[in-house]
Amino acid sequence: MLETDKVFAGSIPENYDRYMVPLIFEPFAEDLAQRAACLSPSAVLETAAGTGVVTRALAPKLSPGASYVATDLNQPMLDCAASRQTPDSCIKWRQADALALPFENAAFDLVCCQFGAMFFPDRSSAYREAKRVLKPGGHFLFNVWDRIEENVFADDVTNALAKLFPNDPPRFLARTPHGYHDTALIRRELEEAGFSRVVIETRAEQSRASSPRLPAVAYCQGTLLRNEIEARDAGKLEAATDYAASAIAGKHGSGEVAAKIQAHVIMAAVI
Repeated sequence: MLETDKVFAGSIPENYDRYMVPLIFEPFAEDLAQRAACLSPSAVLETAAGTGVVTRALAPKLSPGASYVATDLNQPMLDCAASRQTPDSCIKWRQADALALPFENAAFDLVCCQFGAMFFPDRSSAYREAKRVLKPGGHFLFNVWDRIEENVFADDVTNALAKLFPNDPPRFLARTPHGYHDTALIRRELEEAGFSRVVIETRAEQSRASSPRLPAVAYCQGTLLRNEIEARDAGKLEAATDYAASAIAGKHGSGEVAAKIQAHVIMAAVI
């Protein structure tokens, strides 16, 4: 992962929430929220909360009196999340690095993280921090994307841009969001961090959009892929988006489109 792969700023947070969240994040957020609620936690920490899709899904499912701290490395993402959240006194928003959490030991029953672990520059440190802030009997619940070939629109966009920029193809999607899919590695890193009873489930969903342009805009302008496109040619963002939309239309049709998305859902326990 490059250093630039973790800086969500400018118009990316707004486009991310507007396009990426309904396209790929909502079904997995609901799944994560259901699993989390079944644990009946009274103190929840969310890391890499992004624009708050899991927060919006999980907070209403918690018992009265439960506390919820939502954190992200990027303040612009948190600002977007807070603006979208129904006012709720149990939720606190805090900028924080998952590799150095500003919380006491054994402060939470649950640490959850939706599609954030792939962005951690040192996952072992992040996992040790998650374990440190969990109470005995607590759980770490998170998900990561499977390989890019199992996530069709992301793969379509990546392949299209490789044709548009053949000498220096943008590889952000394959490199980072879809670059941490080895379940044996995930299990080993969690166990080395001190977690027990690691359970990993692979789950497929459908990504749906009203037109081929929506997934093209989502990936090209609502993720850090935008920075890679503009670094190659600052004036080609719209052309690249159009080219990706054309590639999706050629494969999936010009009307409503749907394609597979797939992720690994991981639950690890603290004894």
